Amino acid sequence: MITLSRNWGWIALRGVAGLIFGLLTLMNPLISLATLVLLFGAYALVDGVFTVVAAIANRRDEPHWVALLLGGLAGIATGLISFFLPAITAIALLFLIAAWAIVTGIAEIVVAIKLRKVITGEWLLVVAGVLSVLFGVLLVVFPGPGALAVVLWIGAWAMVMGIMFIALALRLRGWNRAHAPATAAA
Repeated sequence: MITLSRNWGWIALRGVAGLIFGLLTLMNPLISLATLVLLFGAYALVDGVFTVVAAIANRRDEPHWVALLLGGLAGIATGLISFFLPAITAIALLFLIAAWAIVTGIAEIVVAIKLRKVITGEWLLVVAGVLSVLFGVLLVVFPGPGALAVVLWIGAWAMVMGIMFIALALRLRGWNRAHAPATAAA
């Protein structure tokens, strides 16, 4: 927990990346599918890298860091697939995004369950994880609403996730400040 709270900035940066991606997507919902693939690929790759960095940084202090690592690796894989297969169809992209959202959502829920013993406010990560899983399931259940609706869903989802991670980062920052003297003495 100490390492996680010290690295609250990475979580905040992950939230800012999601917020920026969501805003860009919502501000221009008529972007082409190719642009969406590249934007999403960049977002998934950056998010995955930040998550892997956080998981590796916390591997000694957090016995369940593997869930974060798997979520981050899924994000990196999703981003790379989007870059190397830019001609991917809307439905294939939809299922790729859905799988990534479900895997990362489950990883976030697992991490939140472990954090509940250490901090208050872990519910933010649970909510983010549940929203991510629900988003992925909705994409699988309703694959044909059209490219514009998918763009709007992705943009809204990325903004909500970005806000949730920024809020979590601020909670971790507060925890770090409250416990910094105690952890330094230990």
